[in-house]
Order: sequence, then C-alpha cells, then structure tokens
Amino acid sequence: MATKRTLKRFIILSITMILLASTWTAKSTQAAAPKLDHIRVALFLQLPSKNYTATTPAATFSSKGGLQVGTRLPDGVSSWFNTGASSQIRFAVDDYKVKLFETSNFGSALAVFKRVQAAKGSAYLNSVSKNKSIIYQVFEGTYMTAAEASAAQQKWAADNELSKLIGSHKSTLQGPLHLESGTYASKAAAVTAANAFGAAGLDAYVAVRLPQEGSMSYSVMVGSAVSDAELQIVKSAAAKASGGESLKNADSKSPYMLLKNDHSVSAKAESSIELYSFGGGDVKVSVAPAGQEPIQLTERSNRTYRGSFELSVLNGRMAVVNELPFEQYLYSVVGVEMYPSWPSEALKAQAVAARTYALYKGFGFQIAHVVDTTLSQAYYGTGSERASTIAAVDETAGEVALYNGKLIEALFSSNSGGMTADAKEIWNNAVPYLQPVSSPDHSSEEGIYHWYRVVLQSGEIGYIREDLIDQTSRKSTAGSSIMVVNTDGTKVRKHPIIQDTIPLIAQVNRGNEVIALEKTVESNSMSWIRGPYTGEEMLTAINARALKKLTDPVSSLQVSERGASGRAVEIAANGQRIEVKNPDSLRGTLGVQGSLPSTLFEIEETAKVAIIGADNAKASKPANNAPVFTISAGGKVAEAADADLFILDGEGNVRAATKEPSFRFIGTGNGHGLGLSQYGALSLARQGYDYQYILKYYYKDVIIAKE
Repeated sequence: MATKRTLKRFIILSITMILLASTWTAKSTQAAAPKLDHIRVALFLQLPSKNYTATTPAATFSSKGGLQVGTRLPDGVSSWFNTGASSQIRFAVDDYKVKLFETSNFGSALAVFKRVQAAKGSAYLNSVSKNKSIIYQVFEGTYMTAAEASAAQQKWAADNELSKLIGSHKSTLQGPLHLESGTYASKAAAVTAANAFGAAGLDAYVAVRLPQEGSMSYSVMVGSAVSDAELQIVKSAAAKASGGESLKNADSKSPYMLLKNDHSVSAKAESSIELYSFGGGDVKVSVAPAGQEPIQLTERSNRTYRGSFELSVLNGRMAVVNELPFEQYLYSVVGVEMYPSWPSEALKAQAVAARTYALYKGFGFQIAHVVDTTLSQAYYGTGSERASTIAAVDETAGEVALYNGKLIEALFSSNSGGMTADAKEIWNNAVPYLQPVSSPDHSSEEGIYHWYRVVLQSGEIGYIREDLIDQTSRKSTAGSSIMVVNTDGTKVRKHPIIQDTIPLIAQVNRGNEVIALEKTVESNSMSWIRGPYTGEEMLTAINARALKKLTDPVSSLQVSERGASGRAVEIAANGQRIEVKNPDSLRGTLGVQGSLPSTLFEIEETAKVAIIGADNAKASKPANNAPVFTISAGGKVAEAADADLFILDGEGNVRAATKEPSFRFIGTGNGHGLGLSQYGALSLARQGYDYQYILKYYYKDVIIAKE
C-alpha cells in the first residue's frame, strides 16, 4: 500500500511539474492576424449599391514583355494567345451599340468620331473590309439592352453638329447576335474568309473561341443583330454569298472574342490596333504579363500595374479588376497616401494602417475587395512605388492593428487640423478606438507662400500671392497698407490658392496699386479659406444635397452644434437645421465650388455688422434691412452703392463686409479627421517616435499583431 501511495504521489508531482514547466515556457497568446494572399482592386466598375460609377467603353493594355490573353474558368485560367512585346491590345464588351456612320473616307469618319467624343459619348473608330474596300465605321455606346441603344440613337439624331457631319447617312443599331462559320485552320485563313463575306457587303469579323486540344479555334462571325428577326434578315443576305448557306446562329453561351481593327487610339488611317469584343455567357477575360514586366493600362492615365487583369460584365458595363499579391498592392498605396520622402516610421505607420483597412473592408465591392480611389484607398500602380515605400511594407509585413482581438477600421486622413475627430461627430456612431487626440499637423504649412487679401481699384476683393506684390510706404485713408503689383498678368484669385477651375476675380498688371486687408498662409491641408459665397449660391449648394430643401435664399448660416473635437455637427441656415445623412456630409452640402476640406471651420457672415447711427441709435445687419448711408470726407451723405463695405472699428482695424448676406468658411484640416493624421504622423516620426507608438497614439487601446 505504501508503495502504491508513493507511486501515486510521484505521478501527481510529475504532472504538476510538467504543467509548471509548460507554463514557464509557453509564449504569450495573441489574436492571430488575418491574412490575404492576393487582393482584387477594381479600376473600372459600375456598382449602384455602393453609389459607385467609374466606367470605360474600352480597355487598352500593353507590356514590355508581352501579354498572355485568355479566359478565367472555375478551375483556373485558360490561355488563348500571346501578344508581342510592347504591342497594344484593346478590349470591349460585345453588347448593344449605335453604328452612327460608315464611309471609305477616313477624314470624314474621324470628324464624326471626334464630335461624339466631344459630346461625351463612348466612341469607337473601326475599319473593316467591305464591298472590296476599306470602310471606316463609327460606333457609340456600350448598352445593356436594345432599348437603351435605341434611346441613344434618338439622342444622337438630335445632335445638330453630328447631323451636319453625317448628312443623309442613317444610323443603325448593333447587337450581340451573330451568324458563325465553321472553324478555320489558322487566323490568316479566317481573315481571308471574313474578307470574302465583306466583299458581299456584309460586316464580318474573325472570331476567336476557347482553344481546342491546345490550339486556337478561329471562325468568322457575320452581322451584329439586335433581335432574332433581324438576324434572319442577315442570314438571308449572307446566303447569297459564297459559303453563306453554311452559316449558323453563333453560340452565345460559349466565350468568344471578335477581332476588329481599331483606330480610336491612333486617330490615323494607317495605324490600328486589335480590338477584341468579348461575349458569351459569364465570360471573364484574363490579361496577364507574358514576362516579368508590369502591365500598362491606357485608360487609367497610362499607369502600370503588377499582377494580372480580369475583364467581365457587371450591371451592364465592363468591369476592369487588377489582381495582385496583397503586400505588393500596399507598395503603391503607401506611395500615394504619403510622400515617399517622409521618415520611414511614418511610412511604416501608413503601411500598417493601409493593410488593416483593406483587410477590415473584406470583399467590399461584389467582385473586388477595394477600388483604386479614395473611396477605399488610393492605388496608382507601380508608378507610385519607391524603395522607401517598399521597405515600409516589407519591414511591417503582415502586421495589423487589432482592438479586442478584431481588426479595426483603420481610417486615416491627410490632416486632422490639430485635433482628430470622434467617430460620433463624423458618422453618428461611437467607436472606442476612434477618439479625439491633439495632433501636430502644422508640418503641412512648411515652405509654402503667403497671400494678401486685397482691394482692387475697381472695388473687387481677392487674393494675390506674396511674391507678385510689393510693399510701399504709403497707407490708405483708413490706415491700410497700399501695395503695388510687380508682374504683368497677375491673377487675382477668389481663394488664397491656385485653383484653375475657379473663375478669377480679375487680372492686373505691373504698377497697379491695391489695398491690403490681411495676410494669410496659402490654403493647404492644415489651414484653408473658401468663399465668400452669396445666399443664392449657398441655397443652390445646400438644396443639391440636403435631405430637406430650403425655400428661401440663405440670409444667415451658423454652426449650431459642435462635436468633441470642435467639428461642426449641425448647421442652421435661416435658423433651420440643415438635414444631412451624417455630420461629415456637411462638407459636400456646404461646398459651392467643390466640397469643403473638413468640418472643422468657422463661418464668417460677411453682412453681419452692428451700426451706431445718429443719437446713438443701434442697428444690426442683415436683420435690419434699411439702407446704409455713408458720409464722405467732405460731409456728403449718400446711400452705399457698392456690394462691398469696408468698416473701420474703434481700434483702427478694417474689415471687408458686404451689403447682402454672404459667407466665408475659414477652416483647418483636410478629410474626415478620423484615426491617423498623415501630417501628424510625419511630425511624430520627426520627433523620434516609432510607427507602433504613432499607431497607438491615433488608435486608442489597439495592439499591433502579426501572424
């Protein structure tokens, strides 16, 4: 018995020691970081559910190492053919279009093509062998149905400029229904057969089908009908041509590509590239590099991209998706979202934030994880990659920010204006890791110009950059500095920043004198000025986006409620609350010539003044709508006629006011202000803080985890 008890005690003791040993040597547990091998980025997509539309009628690709073209099937990619090094190839959807014009005269066709482009149409300029000649055809559109194409046909028929170019030619509808021949042994044989049908006056194209037994399958497709009845008409006409009696209705369920000669890119008769119109069921075209060089996409500013492309049809429009290794995607994002010259710790913080954000969003765009715009995060392909951005991604590979073991929505903005936002004052919902913190954002103002707000001799008010204007020793009667323009053609701008999309106030020349009202830093991502805008302009802007319309011109506009960081969360116009989806929507709702940079602003009501009249009588404008009278130096009394008033207070300060209600926005910050402030990260990195500190500073109580 004693021996058994001793053995039992020994076993218990041994188990205890093993448990203790395991406790001493085990690593601390940590939530596993999610991982993504490849990411799908939509460059062109129409997705109404996301209120997102970025479409292109055609996509033009090339690569220095050539391209490999095929289709994506459930079990992988089927390779169809390769293109030569640096040669261009275009793709479009074989859908419904309007054939606006055809002629043997290239110049006439080009004029029609350019008119359609100028009128914002989706134009194609193709050539085909027809009636024993080269015929140039102009098509417009990429339509889902014959009805849509018919409506477009009527619209173009009403275009007077186009009618003059087309003359008596009648446009026709084109559709995805074709007749098809049997297969040919080679592409050259198919071209010869297509030319033979063309000689009989038929539109005929070489068609490429899914490879059979390792080799390409070529055929000829004749006609482009919009209905079965119309296809029968084509069939009757084709039967009169040699070999036409053997044509059958093309299989519309099996993937195919129609080969066309396209002059849209070159705009030259002697220069064309191959355009492949794809169709057949739920076809997905694959475009991959044949070598190691990236792929260039003409329609996305000629940018080049790693990985491959997939072309498909979604919601009636061609979708263009770039698929590439996830970490390589971040090489570009970091290079766009931050300057590659910034300190490595700031770049690393951006890399972790961008990685976390993309993973948090998941498959957010139906056939893609993200889009390439700031709706997700900006992605410009290899052109924005630098050694520094690649290093920032590689040195933080797989690292993400977690809160309570889950990915955070790692939001970031350019500049928080000195204080980051609370999620509640942006989107009306509280998020524990998105809380206001002070942010050192003034680094965005380094090395930029100052501007003077000036009064011109005409009485107009605008801004002139400091290097285009010189001080004089003279003062105005009110004591303001008189300055002189030093450059001919100097532009007087509405805001203290170069905005070529905003009309100029005026243009002045060397020697013109102006009166300086104030000096301010050039509008930037930290500090900015917009306006003044009239009450009518504000009414139009607000009613374009507000959930409830205003009925009267805006005579008063105030911030009626602010959030924890000082951002406007409610605006009252004429004493009435402006109804918006969420507080951040105020940026767009109040923007007259583009969205306001942030909601961290003050509103200057330029017509709001207090006036002391005779016998110490007091009045305030615009509440009191009585006319304003001025007394000149000679004692002459007259009603103020100009739109602008200049008011001198008891301390000698001159303020520019207006007779009628008008509004200036004076703000700080750029973006929603939630989470990481990029300029704040720059400043913290310069102070010696590492990327983990920066991330934990802006995202409260998070941990940085790695798989």
